[in-house]
Amino acid sequence: MVPLTMMNAGEQCTIKKIGGKGETRRFLEKLGFVVDGTVTVIADTGGNMIVNVKDSRIAIGKDMASKIMV
Repeated sequence: MVPLTMMNAGEQCTIKKIGGKGETRRFLEKLGFVVDGTVTVIADTGGNMIVNVKDSRIAIGKDMASKIMV
């Protein structure tokens, strides 16, 4: 398992674990980041990552992305 931040653009992976406090996990879950869900990295720009989750493009900060283990 590695953090989502270690993935390169174009890579598709399966979410294994969501870390962080309860509030953070609930926030990510509402965005579509759930265990066994699929996430595709679209771009890695500076401090943000653009990912595709459940047919939606989402920009998240690297601090949040580091809590998503794939």
